[in-house]
Amino acid sequence: MTKERNGLRALVTGGSRGIGRAISVRLAAEGASTIVVNYLENDTEAHRTRELIEQEGAVCVLAKANLAHPAEVDGLFQEVQETSGALDIFVHCAAITAFKPLKNIRSNQWDLIMNVNARSFLLCAQKCVPLMKEGRIVAISSLGSSRVIPDYGALGPTKAALEATVRYLGAELAPSGIRVNAVSGGFIQTDSIRKHPGLDSAAALISSRTPAGRLGTPEDIAGVVMFLLSPSASWICGQTIIADGGLSLL
Repeated sequence: MTKERNGLRALVTGGSRGIGRAISVRLAAEGASTIVVNYLENDTEAHRTRELIEQEGAVCVLAKANLAHPAEVDGLFQEVQETSGALDIFVHCAAITAFKPLKNIRSNQWDLIMNVNARSFLLCAQKCVPLMKEGRIVAISSLGSSRVIPDYGALGPTKAALEATVRYLGAELAPSGIRVNAVSGGFIQTDSIRKHPGLDSAAALISSRTPAGRLGTPEDIAGVVMFLLSPSASWICGQTIIADGGLSLL
């Protein structure tokens, strides 16, 4: 039986793996018609994501672009316009970091991480405005935005900038019918986090301190994103929803 499509058109940056993949596939499973999946490097994983989306009956367009460069952001949105002509949903998952103490971050690393994690979100959101009517925008953040996490490098400060941008855009775009929010995850099991030094001991410690008794999964975050994209969240504007199994309560 063919799944009924809702006609929604979505863009997911960093959408080929981890949290981005979980969100992209969930959008397809819940009836989105077209999903543009932005990614940078791993063609194999991107094509696997497209297969999963197409298995759910949606159209998937892979859009390779380095969001550190404004010209490539322009090219990404040109592809979005050529593909769907408009957007209903934008989810920003793209992020990079260098897992080291902030005191050891070089200036070029700081610029690159800030540009990919925070500036590209702003540039993409600005380009969404003329393409959206009653659109929904969600950015993926982390607890490092407000808490010090060892060896989290420049990622925490960039996520703080991201959440501040969400607040401002939430207030500025709400009158035009565009809702902007963020989801902050706890320790989520992804390929990226596996690059963190001392991962095994950190994971065991965090799991033991999490009231829910386990680490998070990309699907946990995807579920919260889907709520923020739904009509049930129509009164939520410019907020960052924490989904961490209760870790940040202790």
